[in-house]
Amino acid sequence: MNSRRLALAAALLVAAAVAPAALAGDEVRIGLAAPLTGDQAYIGQCVLHGAEMAVEDANVKGPVFGSTRIRLVPLDDQHNPTQAVLAANKFVADPDVVAVVGHFNSSCTKAASTIYHESRMAQVTPGSTNPEISRQGFDTFFRVCPTDDVQAPAAADFVRSKLGIKRIAILDDQTTYGKGLADAFEKRYRSLGGEVTQRDGITQGEKDFTPLLTKIRSGKPELVYFGGIYPELALILKQAAKVGLVTRWMGGDGVAEPTLITLAGPKLAEGVYVTRLGLDPHTVPTAKDFASRYEARHGEIGPFSAYAYDAANVLIEAIRRAGSKDRQAVLAEVRKTRDLPGLLGPVNFDAQGDAIGKSIGIFQIQDGEFRFIEEARPAAGS
Repeated sequence: MNSRRLALAAALLVAAAVAPAALAGDEVRIGLAAPLTGDQAYIGQCVLHGAEMAVEDANVKGPVFGSTRIRLVPLDDQHNPTQAVLAANKFVADPDVVAVVGHFNSSCTKAASTIYHESRMAQVTPGSTNPEISRQGFDTFFRVCPTDDVQAPAAADFVRSKLGIKRIAILDDQTTYGKGLADAFEKRYRSLGGEVTQRDGITQGEKDFTPLLTKIRSGKPELVYFGGIYPELALILKQAAKVGLVTRWMGGDGVAEPTLITLAGPKLAEGVYVTRLGLDPHTVPTAKDFASRYEARHGEIGPFSAYAYDAANVLIEAIRRAGSKDRQAVLAEVRKTRDLPGLLGPVNFDAQGDAIGKSIGIFQIQDGEFRFIEEARPAAGS
């Protein structure tokens, strides 16, 4: 081999060795944490798909700065606070991860929030609604969805004032989200003169609710309100039918998933009321195109898919403005977010990182689908 060929071969070897490093240097990473496997995988995957579409749309526009593009790095927290902390530690250990979309479950978000705060890394949750998370005083925490102190009173107003229901039972799954939602609902419902015949808790993953449902039946409630996630409510609906508990049912955003209908069956799910964080994306002009593109690729859009898209966009635009991989620079730009165009309306944060101006939608399962009933906001005094 002559000297010219040797030089060319050496150059190719150097180029091959440098290429991965150059590629890594041309990307900035956003973490995403959600329950991607297990009994809440449907909702986690819907969050993941929404965020993926935001990253894809951003990369189509071109680099966020220089030649740098966005990469989404998902981790499965299994809706388990211990796993959430492990995921958070993995994110902060990766120097290319500058911010995080997540977590979904309030218990996971709260557990991981300390890690992000200590590392000065912005986290934007698309679905954690417990109000206590933002009251910790962590300036690294943000959410694009309404909180339970908006959602639950609006639901209670609807049950008491619109449905005219006087006697209810309340169940929750004893998680940060479920208990907090049920507590806020109960407080508002009692303030409206409603009677609570029974207040009880279950455990996520529990399988036999027969004794509890038999006890609830004896109180003859006109409605049972459930603070929790769809896998447990599906089982409850099945077992309620077996013990002869005939009543109306309502839950929050954690049960507002098509999988509830699949697991419980259309007949038993028929008539269940739910609250969703915002309106139906199909009816919102700014979200229609996203909903169409999402469903062409992934099937029916989840209630948090649009929020995941918006959460990712908050971080993408902050990175674009910061022009840097510096976490604190990105965090500073997230705080400056003002009237960022979102799928479900402009994105703004208050001093605690809570979303401003978000509404609640009341839906009911009718003929195997979630049908929009009305937009709801809690009345004064809630």
